[in-house]
Amino acid sequence: MHAATPFSKKLDLVLKALSMSRGRLAAELGVDKSLVGRWASGSVTPSAHNLENLTRLVAQRRAGFTMLDWDRSLDGLAQVFGVEPASPRPAEPPTAGATVEGLPLPGLDLIRMVTERRGATYEGFWRSTRPSIAMPGEIFHDYGMIRRGADGLLRFQMGGSGLLFDGWLMPVEGQVFAILFDTVGQTPVFLVFNGVSLHKAVQLDGLILAAALNAARTPSAYPVVLERIGDLTGDPESDDERCAELLMLDTAATEDTAPDAMRKHLIRDIGPAAAAAGTGELFLLSTWASSLSKGLSAGGHLQG
Repeated sequence: MHAATPFSKKLDLVLKALSMSRGRLAAELGVDKSLVGRWASGSVTPSAHNLENLTRLVAQRRAGFTMLDWDRSLDGLAQVFGVEPASPRPAEPPTAGATVEGLPLPGLDLIRMVTERRGATYEGFWRSTRPSIAMPGEIFHDYGMIRRGADGLLRFQMGGSGLLFDGWLMPVEGQVFAILFDTVGQTPVFLVFNGVSLHKAVQLDGLILAAALNAARTPSAYPVVLERIGDLTGDPESDDERCAELLMLDTAATEDTAPDAMRKHLIRDIGPAAAAAGTGELFLLSTWASSLSKGLSAGGHLQG
């Protein structure tokens, strides 16, 4: 495709020219709406199979449209549909420090350096296990992928049952920090995990800070555990397809996926009474002493 124009901008132009919504496109292609959302955001591009189906669908509405038309510039693509290309946005004034897609983030150079050295430790397919704030006592999962992007950062996508959390994972100083965007609640989500020192992380233990999905959007902090459920294949299209499949899974936990020991770790007794009685902590913490984070050595013989 034309190197100067991301596929997401071309898809946006085509959808507007055809007066078609992302939801309708997903329905007609038979794919999950979240996958079309990732095409539109630029976080992933369609696999060869999906691009072929997308091209066939467009050709039904614009006679003569072929796969080659995706290689046109944005102006050239606009001419195919007889529309005016969107006016380019004025350049943003430069800001101090490095950025993540326009977000000023001091220390990003350090994060990129650590990611270059340790990013492979966390790449893979993951399942989260977390308590529900809106449904006390219930445990839920999210599924997704961590993968290093062209910008040198770890892209972090998790979700399921219509929810999608999209953002970045940043290893720093022994911990792993994450900033995700809740595409349903339209708010950021922050996570901190205890990192691992070995070659391959297999489980990460930490805390979430987010606005609950209730009517009051209550600020909430609660534990979360990430478990590795697979490794990347190295083929981006195949991995994208696998991630899309995971995002369609049911998120309700079962006794098998969240046994009693996991539930006790996630739903704890905290506060002054618990601390005084010695049955819990004064604050919600994820200490090294009780952390479930663990990794494997390169050969898989050492775990810790």
